[in-house]
Amino acid sequence: MKKIIIAFVGLLMLNSCAELQQVVSQLPQGGTLGNADIAAGLRQALDFGIEKQVSKLTIKDGFYGNSLVKILMPQELQKVDKALRDVGLGSLADDGIKMLNRAAEDAVKEATPIFVNAVKDITFADAKNILLGQDNAATQYLEGKTTSALYGKFQPVIQNSFGKVGADRIWANLINNYNKIPFVNKVNPDLTDYVTTEALKGVYRMIAVEEKEIRNKVGSRTTDLLRKVFALQD
Repeated sequence: MKKIIIAFVGLLMLNSCAELQQVVSQLPQGGTLGNADIAAGLRQALDFGIEKQVSKLTIKDGFYGNSLVKILMPQELQKVDKALRDVGLGSLADDGIKMLNRAAEDAVKEATPIFVNAVKDITFADAKNILLGQDNAATQYLEGKTTSALYGKFQPVIQNSFGKVGADRIWANLINNYNKIPFVNKVNPDLTDYVTTEALKGVYRMIAVEEKEIRNKVGSRTTDLLRKVFALQD
């Protein structure tokens, strides 16, 4: 009887070892990933967002032709848009919107290195929680940590781009024509601030697109680091 019990226990141990080996084989290889490794993976995902998605914003119609980020007239100028169209100046209103987007496209081209450096310098206090967070958790973290500083660097680029693409001339013509309409309240909005803010939102939105791809599609994890890190959240 004793021999039977020993043999039975031995079989259980063998089965348990086999199951344990199966579990271990499914774990990410290379040892336990620490906070530094996870942070490096998150930074790489954000870098890919800039390389693959933000770069699309810098080409002609990168903003204007992309419904996710297209910049429309600010709320206070919706009445300008409507009034111009009502008096047959719809093409002028369209040109105004197009020039806002052209300025953003030009500025993002100039300012892309700012985003690259921001990602390189960012430190993740709790990378694991960000990794296990929402589909855009790393992008949200980047946005929260960098928006104020990036605005200060981005705003003069936008201002310069307004002149480079002719947006300042188009908008001066647009506003002057609007202000000639009888009985309207005169307007003179700070479009540089508005376009800077909207352009930054567009950049973060496109980085989030790539982050979501990497999180949800194994095929989008094109490096060993991305595969190891994001396997932890699967």
